[in-house]
Amino acid sequence: MAKIGYNLSHTKWMCKYHIIFTPQVSQKNHLLQNKTRYHEIFRHLCQYKGAEIIEGHMMPDRFRMLVLLPPKLTLFDFTGYLINM
Repeated sequence: MAKIGYNLSHTKWMCKYHIIFTPQVSQKNHLLQNKTRYHEIFRHLCQYKGAEIIEGHMMPDRFRMLVLLPPKLTLFDFTGYLINM
């Protein structure tokens, strides 16, 4: 569970982003068959970057996450990192 806010030296921050990944049609069956494996992979990648997954749902056609990112990490950099991995 995420905290109410995180402290830096003089500021408080809470950067939550709702991210949706939609795989290509050929990868949808693979996504559903390896559901737990993808959850583990996303969790490890987020821990490596210092992000926290607050919620995550795997649906037949997409993967939805609510992610808490530190201020030093932009949403663009984070999603690019996840997609390239």
